[in-house]
Amino acid sequence: MRRLAPCLLILAALDAPSAWAQEAAVPREPIAVPRPRVALVLSGGGARGFAHVGVLRALKQMRVPVDMVAGVSMGAVVGGAYAAGRSVEELEAFVFATEWSDILSDRPARDRLDFRRREDDLLVPSRIEFGVGRQGLQLPPGTVGNEALEEALVRLLPAGASERPLNKLSLPFRSVASDLLSGELVEFIDTPLFASLRASLAMPGVFQPIRVNGRLVVDGGLVRNLPVDIARAMGADLVIAVNVGTPLSVESELGSAFGVAQQMLHILTEQNVQRSLKELHPGDVLIAPDLRGVRFLDFSQARHAMAAGERAALALAPRLRALAVSEEAYAAFENQRLAPPAAPDPARRLAKLEVQPTEHAAPAALIAQLPLKVGQPVTTQQVHEAAARLLGSPDFERVEVEVRDVGNHSREVKLTPVEAPWAHSRLRIGVELSSDFADENRFAVSALHTWSWLNSWGAELRTLARVGTDQQLALQLWQPLAPGAAWAMVPTAEHRRSNIDLFEDGQRLQRFAFRANIAGLALGHHWSNWGRLMLGIERRVGSARESFVQPGQVLQSQRLSETARFVRIEFDTLDALALPSRGVKLMARAEQAAGANIEGHRVTGSIEGLVAFRVGDWASHVWLEWAKASGGGSAPLQLGGFLRLTGTSRESLSARAEVLTRLVMARRIGQMPAGLGGAVRAGYSLEVGSGYDPDASLHGSDLKQAGSLFVSVDTRFGPLFLAYGSTRGGASKAYLFLGPFW
Repeated sequence: MRRLAPCLLILAALDAPSAWAQEAAVPREPIAVPRPRVALVLSGGGARGFAHVGVLRALKQMRVPVDMVAGVSMGAVVGGAYAAGRSVEELEAFVFATEWSDILSDRPARDRLDFRRREDDLLVPSRIEFGVGRQGLQLPPGTVGNEALEEALVRLLPAGASERPLNKLSLPFRSVASDLLSGELVEFIDTPLFASLRASLAMPGVFQPIRVNGRLVVDGGLVRNLPVDIARAMGADLVIAVNVGTPLSVESELGSAFGVAQQMLHILTEQNVQRSLKELHPGDVLIAPDLRGVRFLDFSQARHAMAAGERAALALAPRLRALAVSEEAYAAFENQRLAPPAAPDPARRLAKLEVQPTEHAAPAALIAQLPLKVGQPVTTQQVHEAAARLLGSPDFERVEVEVRDVGNHSREVKLTPVEAPWAHSRLRIGVELSSDFADENRFAVSALHTWSWLNSWGAELRTLARVGTDQQLALQLWQPLAPGAAWAMVPTAEHRRSNIDLFEDGQRLQRFAFRANIAGLALGHHWSNWGRLMLGIERRVGSARESFVQPGQVLQSQRLSETARFVRIEFDTLDALALPSRGVKLMARAEQAAGANIEGHRVTGSIEGLVAFRVGDWASHVWLEWAKASGGGSAPLQLGGFLRLTGTSRESLSARAEVLTRLVMARRIGQMPAGLGGAVRAGYSLEVGSGYDPDASLHGSDLKQAGSLFVSVDTRFGPLFLAYGSTRGGASKAYLFLGPFW
């Protein structure tokens, strides 16, 4: 029995519940497995980077939280805004509401330019400009301007986030740039968000480089277009990498120097992307959207790119859903990440306004140009809008703004303009040509030199030279009457040579070789950046020598000598020179002239007005024009030519008075590559006008009707038109124009 006792005890123990068995029988909470820290890595890729927004939408649908973000170029823009607290819906709205063609323009929208810069466009519509100095010609550092890009970044980021360091955002964020001098990778950690995004976006040859923390940097895609290693260094356990880089072009796409240069950049980018892909771990997720048909700078394909990103992410749902959290957990995550609503921007009394001097511009003159007055209430938004006024001149490449609130009611503002090193003495080169493929062919090469900030009051000397069918040399000095004053003295001098044709019933009868020397002095006044008044006097001396007559007639010549007093009023808020879609333009002139060739006094006047509007993709405008002369001679404006009764010979209809109206509609059908131009449009015109005797009644039957069909391309040399049109009951003509035409 003693031997059986241990066995019986063991059997009894087996029959009775043990302590560990009793514990196992009690229900237990599952052991929580720590969620891996997920990093989202977004590559550069230009317009292809819109796919990142689609990926974020898919991650939101699957409730996959992101703990940190690293991005390059467009990936930095999307990732930085997301890390700063923008929602996916806000990112989508920003993409659709932004005029990307304006951002890729070589300068601010025309209606934001200084008024004298808009006048430059009428003189020489080309945008080919150089700096001229002791070192020779200096090219601008980028083919695309900065203002529209930087303004868009400010709108994209939540209020107050622009100056927030990257390591203080809702989510940890890193962006990457390339040191332009050493070629080294530059990782931004505690740099202000705006500066880091602007630096990462500085695509070589497109946007100009920017200096951050003392280093001149450009797009980070050159050295690390998919920064997997940086995400790992941030502490990521798992990486979701989104690669939208541009694939290499095939041989048939390398037919230009621009295509070869792009291919070289893409080779550098693709090489470092392949190295980064090898750094991915087996548990990481690589998303590569199918972006065929979306080019690097094709921002019109935003919707397609976002859809491709969303599809690519959803295709990996089985792997991504393993990272999902509950609805409650994801809602808590989003509440912590999203930026709070923008705080009110109350107006405070401007207690102090300080503008830092530059090498050429004087602070007093700059302050006088700003719509900010010490002692008046001003909002932060108004401060930034005022600073943007300075960017209407090419003299400055950007303006840094610092706003400091003092107490509850006062505000101090400091503006630091950054001068464009090439723009103080700049030269614009233009080529102009026009042809009706018959007897009207004109050609000219023009150059416009502008020398700004000749003194501390802001004087500017402008010199225009034109050689070709017409020849011209003109100088104008704009000398403000006080630092930055709106009123100025404007002395001018001009020499001009051209051919003037005289017509009768549409037939050319005579051609005169006209020469004139003109000297003038005017008092000018600018209304903000949208209008100008000129009151002045001109002395004109010249000759007109007949160079063509009908058979049997005798060549004639005569001397011209007259003095004219004039008043001119101009308003110009058009957004484009050739086919505007918003704004108005008004030109009113009145002149009284007396001289040896005039009996008594000759009085002339004219009014020209344009109202532009947009209907969908159609840029449209209505033009109205009237001119009259009394005391001898014809009206100062003649009819004939493209959009001035198309089909009729150029300036072949002259009378003591004339009237013209037209409707132009032009639909956007394409876009020139960034840096090479703007919109491509096709459209039509309807025109009605006539010359008439102001002492007699003008009847509807006296008006001539005309119309045209055309294709227009906004090039860096100015608007290019190919058109065909006719005047009812008259001739039809084809036209080719490069340069000004109206």
